[in-house]
Amino acid sequence: MSQIIEVGGEFYIPATSSLADLDTRVLKDGETFAIFDRHGDIRPLGFEKQGLFHEGTRFVSRLRVEMNDKAPLLLSSNVKEDNDYLVADQSNPDIYQPDGVSIRSGTIHLVRTIFLFEGECFVRVQISNFGLEPVGFGLSFRFQADFVDLFEVRGVRRRARGRMLPSVVASNMVVVRYEGLDRVLRETHFHFSRPAQEMSSERAIFSIELKPHEQTTCDLRIGCRIAGRALRHHPFDVAFKTRRAQFEEWRADSTLIECANPQFDDWICQSRADLHMLLTHTSCGFYPFAGIPWFSCVFGRDGLITALETLWFEPDIARGVLGYLAANQATELNAVQDAEPGKIIHEQRRGEMAALGEIPFGRYYGTIDATPLFLVLAGQYFERTADVGFMAKLWPNIERALAWIDRYGDLDGDGFVEYQSHAEHGLRNQGWKDSEDSVFHADGNLAEAPIALCEVQGYVFEGKRLAAQIAAALGRKDISVELEQAAKQLKDRFQRKFWCEELGTYALALDVKKRPCRVRSSNAGHPLFSGLAAPAHAARIAETLLGGDFFGGWGIRTVATGESRYNPMSYHNGSVWPHDNAIIASGLARYGFKQAALRVLSALFEASRSMELNRLPELYCGFPRRQGEGPTLYPVACNPQAWASAAIFLLLQSVLGLRIDSAAQRVYLKNPMLPGAIPALEIANLKLKTGSLDLSLRRDTVGVAVNVTHRSGNVDMVVTA
Repeated sequence: MSQIIEVGGEFYIPATSSLADLDTRVLKDGETFAIFDRHGDIRPLGFEKQGLFHEGTRFVSRLRVEMNDKAPLLLSSNVKEDNDYLVADQSNPDIYQPDGVSIRSGTIHLVRTIFLFEGECFVRVQISNFGLEPVGFGLSFRFQADFVDLFEVRGVRRRARGRMLPSVVASNMVVVRYEGLDRVLRETHFHFSRPAQEMSSERAIFSIELKPHEQTTCDLRIGCRIAGRALRHHPFDVAFKTRRAQFEEWRADSTLIECANPQFDDWICQSRADLHMLLTHTSCGFYPFAGIPWFSCVFGRDGLITALETLWFEPDIARGVLGYLAANQATELNAVQDAEPGKIIHEQRRGEMAALGEIPFGRYYGTIDATPLFLVLAGQYFERTADVGFMAKLWPNIERALAWIDRYGDLDGDGFVEYQSHAEHGLRNQGWKDSEDSVFHADGNLAEAPIALCEVQGYVFEGKRLAAQIAAALGRKDISVELEQAAKQLKDRFQRKFWCEELGTYALALDVKKRPCRVRSSNAGHPLFSGLAAPAHAARIAETLLGGDFFGGWGIRTVATGESRYNPMSYHNGSVWPHDNAIIASGLARYGFKQAALRVLSALFEASRSMELNRLPELYCGFPRRQGEGPTLYPVACNPQAWASAAIFLLLQSVLGLRIDSAAQRVYLKNPMLPGAIPALEIANLKLKTGSLDLSLRRDTVGVAVNVTHRSGNVDMVVTA
């Protein structure tokens, strides 16, 4: 994942303050996301990541509800299981009036309901008097808008900022305005459903009078407006019903997965809800934004891997990702963007700093793996859907990606794809482990670019092999043969250069002098996923990755203990990443190591049980499992994170040996297994090109029994050992 702090011209994530102990609530819709505290407030000091953000800018930096200048008492709060809205139940503290009359605590009930929809945040405060006497008090909203860029929130210091313009204040609304250095006017519109008793640019006070058992509401609609774009101005109830209807429509058409273990079911449901929340509508379909808060935007690698993880049950995500990345494929050389013709984008940011070029990520192509992963996803999508028409439309982009691999990806002509940043402030490391210190030699010295990562060669191998199948289907036989031959040659060459017999695994990378980085890293599990690993080496890799130096009980670490730069609290050198584990488990299953894949699945399930909402974050620390304790949280991990949310689905696919061949209208289960925690699993509405299946799987004494409980259309089911 791309880094976000600039120091000496480099961008990275420092753990400057721990966020692991801050209990927050997250909402997202489209290009808008919000982070609240448990009350539903946004606090400005000491909680800098809180706020309402839209297109890379914070439009609300403070939002607080008070009763006679006192904070209500929190009873409970939660984001509903589909992530659509936040509900916080509160009550009044003791309230003393000037005439001595008081309202005892627990007399008044406040229900705060918050959701996002089409660039606006909706807040409803429902107030009920459960006392025997009439009550009166002031309900106030304190609010601020600082319009800081998301990169400023994370610590980047700017030499200059734009200017705040005078606010517009009326009886029921306030407009806070900011003109950026990019000459774009950004406005936050605070619009209330009733006139205020007092209104200023930072506070609205409403006089509330309630008889015994009387109820009233006060609604606030917050609009994020950029460059004069029209706001929707939906009433609260209309927006709420529309938002709910959209989710219900999406869920009704989806494949459903349920199991007999309620806790595992909670993990599935939360992961699915998080995935839906991160999906963002584009002109090409839905695209999963990478993660909240730091990566709520398009990332090529993250979108591709998330689409691969969910392809078997939600192929429309893959289609949206492929379409969007094809539309934004690089067409020219641009050193500032690390762009080259045919290259797939790494990151696309909005906001003032991106527009001004103060950060390089407005449109940035500094990734070595997104382009071959684009080919992998295209090939797997074709097998999953048999969508020849879409492949024909995508073929020019596939050809350009293949040309990039051979012309620009292989910098020195040795047959391996390497990276070296050309952008002045670009990423030094351009694989998925893109920290400054993530690629190193056994003695701890950092590898010098150009660098050829082991996993990237696997993506290239699988990408060319699958592109060959697409070419054959499109009648391009000569190209198909050439690609098959190139893949075979790469596989042979890879074994000779990357295998480290003394380590029992592949080298992390080759440096500029073609010296292997003899470091035991999780990267070596990815050639299992891609099929690049030699069968003779696969057992050793599996044994190494599941050994105690890698596997600490909560999953496979990114780097083994004992390596020079191992640190269980680091971003990439000893932590545990759910998506990394899911990819490795898929590779283990591909080579027949199902029990090892089950072990990985079980470890991540146990980790999810210790997480709030059963939500696996972007990563967690790699400390060994301790009795009675959960995983140690990483301080600035995104949560939710798309490829972490989607990990469970690839894990399930792996242990079930599930493969879908839409051209043959056939679903395959190869040696299906279920972990001990799951006695039964139901899959409903598994859709193919011309039909669907409902499956019931039951673990018994000899394995897993599979039954087709419903069949629509001419779809076959094949179970093999």
